[in-house]
Amino acid sequence: MKYVLLFTFFLGVWGSNVAQTAVNISGRVVNATGGSIPGANIRVKDMANLGATTSATGEYLLSGLRAGTYTIEASFVGFTAESKTITLGNSDGRLDFSLSESEVLLEGAMVTAQRREQDIQKVPVAVTSYDKRFFNDFNIREIDALSEFVPGLQVQLQSPNNPGFVIRGITSDNGDSRVEPRVSVFQDGVSISKSRGSVIEVFDMERVEVLKGPQGTLFGRGAQIGAVHFVQNKAQRDLGGELTLGYGNYNQQLASGYINAPVSDKLFFRLAGQYNQRDGFIENLSGGKLNGKETGALRGSLRWLPTDRTVVDVIYNYQRDSYPGTAFISGTVSPPGREPNPFGPANLEGGEDLGIDRKVWGGTVLVDHLLTDKLTINAITAYREFYSDEAFDADGSELPALSFSEIAFGRQFSQELRFTYDNNRGFSGFMGGSYFHENGFQRVPFQTNENSFVALVSPLLHTASGGAFPILPPFNPDGTPFLGAGGLLGVPLKDRHTESYQNYGQVNAYEVFADATYSLNRLAFTLGLRASHERVDNGYQAFNHGSPSVASLALGNPFGAAPNLVFRPTEGIVRGEGTFNSLIGRGVVAYTINEHLNSYVNVSRGRRPNVIQVTADGPNELNAEIVWSYEVGLKGLYKRFSYDLAAYRYDYSNFQVVIIENQGGTLQAITRDAGNAGATGIEGSFRYAFTRNFSLFGNYGFVDAKFDETDNNGNPQELAGNRFRLTPKHSFSVGILGDFPLGNGGIFIRPSYSYKSQVFFEEENQAGVEQAGYGLLNARLGYYGQKRRWEFAVYGTNLLDEQFLIDGGNTGLTFGTPTFIAGTPRLYGLQITGRF
Repeated sequence: MKYVLLFTFFLGVWGSNVAQTAVNISGRVVNATGGSIPGANIRVKDMANLGATTSATGEYLLSGLRAGTYTIEASFVGFTAESKTITLGNSDGRLDFSLSESEVLLEGAMVTAQRREQDIQKVPVAVTSYDKRFFNDFNIREIDALSEFVPGLQVQLQSPNNPGFVIRGITSDNGDSRVEPRVSVFQDGVSISKSRGSVIEVFDMERVEVLKGPQGTLFGRGAQIGAVHFVQNKAQRDLGGELTLGYGNYNQQLASGYINAPVSDKLFFRLAGQYNQRDGFIENLSGGKLNGKETGALRGSLRWLPTDRTVVDVIYNYQRDSYPGTAFISGTVSPPGREPNPFGPANLEGGEDLGIDRKVWGGTVLVDHLLTDKLTINAITAYREFYSDEAFDADGSELPALSFSEIAFGRQFSQELRFTYDNNRGFSGFMGGSYFHENGFQRVPFQTNENSFVALVSPLLHTASGGAFPILPPFNPDGTPFLGAGGLLGVPLKDRHTESYQNYGQVNAYEVFADATYSLNRLAFTLGLRASHERVDNGYQAFNHGSPSVASLALGNPFGAAPNLVFRPTEGIVRGEGTFNSLIGRGVVAYTINEHLNSYVNVSRGRRPNVIQVTADGPNELNAEIVWSYEVGLKGLYKRFSYDLAAYRYDYSNFQVVIIENQGGTLQAITRDAGNAGATGIEGSFRYAFTRNFSLFGNYGFVDAKFDETDNNGNPQELAGNRFRLTPKHSFSVGILGDFPLGNGGIFIRPSYSYKSQVFFEEENQAGVEQAGYGLLNARLGYYGQKRRWEFAVYGTNLLDEQFLIDGGNTGLTFGTPTFIAGTPRLYGLQITGRF
């Protein structure tokens, strides 16, 4: 029924305009000497994403317009943008542009952070935006590399199946199908936030926007503390393409590019893809290499102009990840004579069977229709699926003790309809509604040799029994795993025991929203509200495979999960349901101090939805996590210098944390209410252009994010004073963009340095489960030909070969053996790019 309504609506708006006479605007963009400027952006102001880029001869064509007055803007990097107005009757018009080279490379970027196109300097939100040129300059092809340049953002990428997004100290990395992320990830306006499906390759992007602070009004109920928005390049009118081929150490192989072509004057096609592969940099003595990469991604898009005021984009995305295993290396368990070393060779039982197989695909239809010169209607329809299967060794050693897998699946459908209004004088805003359906599961199989398992956890059993249970060596004197010769303490334990659990999550969410801004001279007031109604249906089930665990029965059921070892079986699926309503919003006061400086004060309320936590003993409802945010900011742009500065404070209630504990007789990941928490911070960024071809940029972020000393009743909190996980107090990055003309082309240099202070990997802030402060030096340099039709580049990341950890603790910590994952060592390579 939803599809029928959308199709009927589309036919209606199409039919209401199809009879109007269409006219075109064409022209040419040149520089001061009359030379063509290929690739210049042509934008029709106040229209629904209508625009074009100039061809190799500087020509452009805007078709499908109707009689009226239009303002056309031409812009290109390194040149001052120029706007002209043209009035069309019933015949075509021509508008040529001659752009002057700007003194510096500073122009205000256009973003859609407030769901309409605006100059980033005038948006009263803490937002960072980078475009395709920046990604190419610094060889950014994965989201964790981009986070080095965004103040307040940290991205931990254990694997594409297990990312961690951190905005201003708040982490979103839970793979449980029943829990909503705190940080929303969007792709062309569509939420892709579930942890196991949120990692996408960064290629052929128009831009990526990172919004900090509660963004529920703008980006939905899940954007409790921020949003990352990927805006992909759409099909354009011109014929063009690009191909980059690269090779690097660890057998790194790269092929990335696109081709864009007009099918007719109303239909355009674009195909983009990327293949990126690298062997693992940690050898696994049991077979294979670990911490490598292999990803293939493909995107096809069509743009259709059925009427002079309607734009339809149809986009299909597909990605396949076939990574080798992740090197979870134990920090405490190793054979005699060998010290644990997360940076050395591993010997993970499982060998080449460890690894990840992940598929993500989806389709999106975007419809933008200009109802009047001031009112636009936007529709976003999307369907998406992901499936991942990851096998990992949780004990981080050659012991056959903790062999886990995680199989995750999710499917979603979403529909949004939004009306956007702008009278260009004082009032602008949007209102609309959306429907979101999601259904998925997470299954965790577990396999162990019971002798090795009991030996591994014997220190925990020793403590729990008051010293009655002996501490057993996990390895024999010759370094082989201690398997107890088929028995332990006189008990004939099993060589192979398997069990598993699975959680299920389904949500149907209905939302209505409105956001309006009224401008009065230099002062602007914004008020936004979003109301949500959610129906949640969650479930949990644990299985015993084969015969009962002898260890659990014979050794006094140490984890309370008999007849299993760690997951007590359930009788079928245990379910929990709930219906929740919420209201979130924001209030903003923005003041234009002068033509070069803007300021704002922002108060907003964010919400992480209630959790229906289901265990073997039944369902338990956690209250919604609520955050109040207070922020003040400045944004300035004056000739050679641009900057922004923000200070903020968050106050959380019912802060949800995930721990692995014995709950109801079964060991599992549990989301629980950790009480009150807060964060205070400042962040800023700048860019200074010494000349048109040489500029310096940098950013800095400080955040003090920790749990409060007491709860609402004045009682001491369990995690009182602890810092949030994965959150450095201090972080910064600096970089240089340098271009030096040489012959018909030029030399470019792109060095950068980033630093992060100490982070803890768990909320308990355990000593030793942490990473001290460290910095990374990266660089890319090369030569480009005339009009940048081709370029040759060499690059290096972590040039100083810094040893650092990206995670610690993990599943092994629950069993008394924390594991650690090493960050990438020095990587380097060369790339060749051609464009037409």
